[in-house]
Amino acid sequence: MTDTESKAIQAKSKTEAATPAEQTRPGLVFTPAVDIFETDKEITLLADMPGVRGEDLLIDLHENVLTLDGNVRPPEGPGEVDVFREYRTGKYYRQFTLSEIIDQAEIKARLEGGVLRLTLPKVKAATPRRIMVKGQ
Repeated sequence: MTDTESKAIQAKSKTEAATPAEQTRPGLVFTPAVDIFETDKEITLLADMPGVRGEDLLIDLHENVLTLDGNVRPPEGPGEVDVFREYRTGKYYRQFTLSEIIDQAEIKARLEGGVLRLTLPKVKAATPRRIMVKGQ
């Protein structure tokens, strides 16, 4: 992996995330754990977001910054009252800076079993290829 490829996707530093004093809404903000895998053709990002439903997940791409923003709703049903609660509700939030080797128009997302899978294909020019040498 070249230096350029290793910088294809970078997590923004924690200092750039909103601190509790900067939040405009009350509640917990979680940083989802992520795993990132790379092949010659794409980068795959897995983000752990248990309790987030598809309709409560916003994936935004603006000026090369990919933002994951998901809300966890309380699990109780109508008429139910909390007796004891360990399940924490709140918001998942994480940002990544994408490099120019990502084909931003072709990014795909799938949320399944509380895990978000983002497929970030590389542009054709960034895909390694072998050049064949022809003889005389």
